[in-house]
Amino acid sequence: MISLEGCSPKQSTLERKVTLQIAASGLPRPEVEHRFHATRKWRFDFCWPDQMVALEVEGGVFGPRIGRHTSPVGFHKDCDKYNAATVDGWRVLRVTSKHIQGGEVIPLLESALARPGHP
Repeated sequence: MISLEGCSPKQSTLERKVTLQIAASGLPRPEVEHRFHATRKWRFDFCWPDQMVALEVEGGVFGPRIGRHTSPVGFHKDCDKYNAATVDGWRVLRVTSKHIQGGEVIPLLESALARPGHP
């Protein structure tokens, strides 16, 4: 059985599910809530800094209410964050609850972590 070791009390339910999936998969343990920008307080939900791979869990996409990531202001701010990360060389993977519950996250991460980053 996989324990909740590595889960943070600040993580959302979806982020905890991803943490458990990563632990069960045998993938390298990611950094959680990694601050990646020198001047902004932006953080990645999960990342592998040596590979410059980040995973962002986009919650509130399929609910009856508009979530932070799908509100106009939130969406715009996420674009700023992801664009800055890309310019800095990060490969940012974005997943929703459907990706997590459908078992798509681990194969996606395995593929990204198996490929070297771009110079």
